[in-house]
Amino acid sequence: MQGRNTVGVGIIGSGLRGVSCLAAAMAATWEETRFEVRCLMDRNEERLQEAQRHLKSVCAKHGAPQPDVRLTTDAQSLIDDPRVQMILVTTPTYAHREPAEAALASGKKVYLDKPIAADLEDAAAIVDAEKRAGHPLIMGFTRRYEEPWRRAFHLLETGVIGDLHMLQLRAVIFYHVYFHNWFRRREWSGGALNDKSAHHCDVLNWFAQSACRRVAAFGGQRVYKPDPNAPVRCAECDRDCPYRANPRTFDSHPKGQPDSWGHETEELYRGDNCVYLPGSDSLDHVTAILEYENGVKASLFWSVFGPPAPDEETLELVGSKGRLILYRRTGTLDLVTDYGKRKETIDCRTEDFQTSHFGADRSLIRDMRRFYEGGEPPVRATDGYESLRMVRAMQESVANDGALVSLADSHL
Repeated sequence: MQGRNTVGVGIIGSGLRGVSCLAAAMAATWEETRFEVRCLMDRNEERLQEAQRHLKSVCAKHGAPQPDVRLTTDAQSLIDDPRVQMILVTTPTYAHREPAEAALASGKKVYLDKPIAADLEDAAAIVDAEKRAGHPLIMGFTRRYEEPWRRAFHLLETGVIGDLHMLQLRAVIFYHVYFHNWFRRREWSGGALNDKSAHHCDVLNWFAQSACRRVAAFGGQRVYKPDPNAPVRCAECDRDCPYRANPRTFDSHPKGQPDSWGHETEELYRGDNCVYLPGSDSLDHVTAILEYENGVKASLFWSVFGPPAPDEETLELVGSKGRLILYRRTGTLDLVTDYGKRKETIDCRTEDFQTSHFGADRSLIRDMRRFYEGGEPPVRATDGYESLRMVRAMQESVANDGALVSLADSHL
């Protein structure tokens, strides 16, 4: 886009989310957004080299300029880099707080990936840092950037289904990856429920347009149960197992060659821990009911086992004169309104629908550019805090046999 200045980007945490998703989306939207990655930070020097090679590959693929990228293992060095104006924090969840606080204190624009944190103390600290900075950060709850979800919210706002009374979000996803790597322990990720359903809780809050009042939930570990006889990692196992780890590597990495994830030895960093390896305290399924302060009722039906299917994630809205069902994988809305007299299917797929997160990452980068230029972020730290407190309430209810948990005292 003519007349738009190039914005230097630094990525703290140069793994798949930061580089394969977001940096690649920046390269793909270069003509519109003019984001250029100039610094990569990661604790793993081998991964930095891989990330740099991948970044150059995707820039070449999309016709974006080849970036002059500095590599560092020091987050503060990236934050202080005068060539960097926009900072992306895409570390594992447990490591969000320190770089997010430092980045906000620098006065530069900041993106923080979801979930906001692994625990409420860190989440509150990030919200406080945002307040001290005097300007918000932008968060990466992908549903907020996907066209079907935006269209559904717009339809709700227009009153086409009347007043909203009930919400249901169903997510049955074949995602054993949560038990292969750092998501498997709550101290590192907040649990699989936090990593995946931080999205879902944010969606429920977004559509309810209210704060959650109380929660009751049941759940546990039914499929990925710890087995004392389990091997440590998939690379050491010859079992016939449907839950073998897929290689965690950048798309442009030479096939069949060792990579930085394969060389990791600690449980926290390995990408192919056996899903049955003891030590995981992450839930693999939850069903929850929620009540909002404005009277809206909601439910969440979630598991990370079950076969891939066109309806693996759906959102249903029930209003006073109609209902709407969103199918994430097909990008369509099924709308019934006017008390059942009118029915239609709305195709919301854009030309980016086949790209990462159903086009959300490219949409996010476009919104990130508007945010950089002074626009309001669609999602900020307070929204991240709200979703985490709901996840924590669900986990507390599960631990107490479905007891009703009030959230009234956990507001900021």
